[in-house]
This record gives sequence, C-alpha cells and structure tokens, in this order.
Amino acid sequence: MSNEKKGIGAHLGGHLRESGMLLALVAIVVFFTLVLRFVPPSPIDFLSAQNITNLFLQNSYVIIMALGMLMVIVAGHIDLSVGSVVGFVGSVAAVLTVNLHWPVWAVVPACLFVGLLIGAAQGYWVAFWRIPSFIVTLAGMLVFRGLTLWLLNGQNIGPFPKTFQSLSTGFIPDLFAVDKPNVTALVLVCASALAIVVMGWRARAQDAEFGMEPEPIGVFWARNVVVSAALIFVGYKLASFRGLPNVVVILTVLTVLYAFFTEKVVTGRRIYALGGNEKAAKLSGIKTDRLVFFTFVNMSVLAALAGMIVAARLNSSTPKAGVGFELDVIAAVFIGGASMSGGVGKILGAVVGALIMGVMNNGMSIMGIGIDYQQVIKGLVLLAAVIFDVYNKSK
Repeated sequence: MSNEKKGIGAHLGGHLRESGMLLALVAIVVFFTLVLRFVPPSPIDFLSAQNITNLFLQNSYVIIMALGMLMVIVAGHIDLSVGSVVGFVGSVAAVLTVNLHWPVWAVVPACLFVGLLIGAAQGYWVAFWRIPSFIVTLAGMLVFRGLTLWLLNGQNIGPFPKTFQSLSTGFIPDLFAVDKPNVTALVLVCASALAIVVMGWRARAQDAEFGMEPEPIGVFWARNVVVSAALIFVGYKLASFRGLPNVVVILTVLTVLYAFFTEKVVTGRRIYALGGNEKAAKLSGIKTDRLVFFTFVNMSVLAALAGMIVAARLNSSTPKAGVGFELDVIAAVFIGGASMSGGVGKILGAVVGALIMGVMNNGMSIMGIGIDYQQVIKGLVLLAAVIFDVYNKSK
C-alpha cells in the first residue's frame, strides 16, 4: 500500500465523525430523490427549486439554535428551555408589532434583548450557583411556556406587517435586474464555493507550516469538489426559483461567524477546554463560570432570533409555537458529532446534523409517512448517533 493510501486511510479513520455525517447527509438526499422519483403513485422531484427553498424556510430555526446549543453542549451542559423561549419571544414580538404598533427596526433588537435577559437569568443559576443546567432549563421550559399562554391569553395574535414577515419569507433581490435565474444569488453562491476552497487550502498550508500532518491532497480535493458542486447546484436551484431567501443569508453569516469564533478566537477555544476538563481549565486560569454564563446568554439570544423567524413564517404568534423544538435542536447537535460528555463538536457538524433532521422531516412528509412513524425513525437515528459516539470513543 502506498504512503498516499495509508495517509488517506489514517485521515478518514481519525475524522470518522465528520466524514460519516457528511456522507450520511448525501446518502439521505440520494435516497429520497430516488424513492420519490421512481416509486409510485406519481414521480416527485425532491430536488426541485421549490422544495429546496421550503427545506431552508422550514428548518432555519433548527440550524440557528443548533449553533448555540452546540456551544452549551460543548461546555458540558444542556438547555431544555429553547422551545419555550421561541414561543415566548414570538409572542412578545406579536404584542409589540400587532398590538402596540412598534416598528420592526425597534421590535427586533427589543426581542433579542429579551432573549439576552432570559439567558442571563438561567445562566446565572447554572454558572454561579452550580445548579444543574437540566433542572434550571427544565424550570425555564415550564415558566416561559406558561408566560407565553398568559401573554397571548390562549389566542393567536397576527397577522404581521410585510416588513416583519420578510425575516422568514423574504428574498434577496437581484441587483442585476435579471428575472430568472437570479444572477445575484448565483454570484454569491459561486463566490462562497471559491472562498471555501481557498480557506481550506490556506488551512492545509498552515497545518504543514506548524509541523502538523496536513489533510491528504486527494481527500482535500474530493471533499471540496463535492461540497462546492452541491453548493452551486443548490444555489442554481434557488436562483431559478425566487433567489436566496433572507434566512439563508442569516444562516450563512451566523455559521461563518460561529465557525471563526470557535476555531480562531481564544474565548471559543476556552469553551472546548472547559468542556474537556473543567478542573484543568480552572487551574490554567480560565474563568469557567463566566464562559458557562456566556454560552447560556448566547443560546437564548439565538432562540429569540429563531422565535421571530418562526412567528414571521407562521404570520402569527401561537400558544403552541416552539413545542418540541428543543428535541430537534439537541438531536441535530448530537447527530452532527457533538459528544455527550462535552469538549467535542464543530459548528459545521451541527449545521450538517440540522440539515439531516430537516431533510428527513421533509422527505418523510412528502412520502406521506405519519408523524408517529416519523418520531420513531428520528429517535432511532438519534440513538444510532449516540451509539456511534460511544463506540468511536472506545476505539
């Protein structure tokens, strides 16, 4: 066996978690594409422009909250209150916008500030009083669900003005004034694909510069060609329909920012140190209580953003909004490769895990699979991901 093949095998073995999740996403997409196209009664194009757009619109909240939940789980904690926070902040947005007629430019920062206060209240008890996060956030789940019912008086509030709805249902206009395809969307997607390759090449060169074994060149190009081709394909589909949804731009910006924060910023790296070994992190001078407090504040702010997006998509705030969201978000993070014991997980893995959940929900709904069977299947997938994590650790 050549050195190159040995290097590829060792690299794939050492990165089994990341490679496995990406391959699983591709396999699930291929499965639904083939089944829906060739299985009776009528062929359905799973990769149609409209369905891809709906996939992002329907699952944007999961991806947004997965970014924050990953940091909470990496720090060694859990947040069960995010679904109730989504419902509560959505109801606050409805009261401010519909009942009190606040402008959208004031409602958005006000709701984010409400999320910040919620995260600070919960993070305070977890970080400084050492109360288990499971208990604190379970209490928060009940409290904010009750406050949602009280604020809405058990009724829906809506509709929202068009400017608020555009948070979820709006699209980036074509600056080139071309009807179809949306040239602005194509330019942005192609630039993003090129940026991914360039940054990956620089990271590989940096590894070699610091004496670390770089990613095998064959693996590097195979992964980047697949990712870039998939990105350009999705971008073309979106451009041929209505262009880039606003939520896709929000998701992209947040993903880049959080990936940079967790990989390049000292505070982000310290969160991983905290989750890996809290005592060692504290002895090395890291203010672990402040980091835990920060992760909960960050989580609730993202949940507040998700709450506004959900309310904008539904065009009303409902007492049932956000019910069960915490389960989808936590499942997405674990499926994306986070470890139950903390200290392990990547932003891109969380995004892939959220996409896996979203593709499964979308595909099973199109196939007409009942919600009962969908819950069973998603539960088994989550269990398989956790078993894989435990097995991978024992290896």
